[in-house]
Amino acid sequence: MTLPPAIEKAIDKTDAFLAKYPNLTQYEKLKEIEEKTGQPKVYFFIAFCLLLCGFVFLIGGAKLASDLVSFIYPAYMSFKAIDTANPTDDKQWLTYWVVFGFTSIIESCASFIIGWIPFYFFLKIAFFVWLYHPNFLGAGIIYTQALRPILLPYLGKVEKKTS
Repeated sequence: MTLPPAIEKAIDKTDAFLAKYPNLTQYEKLKEIEEKTGQPKVYFFIAFCLLLCGFVFLIGGAKLASDLVSFIYPAYMSFKAIDTANPTDDKQWLTYWVVFGFTSIIESCASFIIGWIPFYFFLKIAFFVWLYHPNFLGAGIIYTQALRPILLPYLGKVEKKTS
């Protein structure tokens, strides 16, 4: 059975990803399975990822999934940013965590409303991916256009009182 070229390209990209991170993806074990079954190792990797996502969803539901999406990758990138000399990535991830904290407080205070919003946790996942995705960097936009103008006048007052 021949696959469409777009699917073949996606399989090749996924295979390159698997080869790039052999310890994380258990590349050697996937190669063994591929040799035994004759099916591409990418299929097994995708099946495992889907099973893992389904398991996470069954355990904690959409809230756990959204919390993991909004925390794991940004935390990993923040750890990496700490060890680089580039201040740009430090600023990006500090900004993300400020917006993350603000939205977490708002979410806690408005928890009674969240149940009424259809697909809230899926919207939350999309929002947080938008916040940290390198093509969008939405955290910077939210900070400069919404949070900073509201909070900046109060920061001076707080600094005067604490001095």
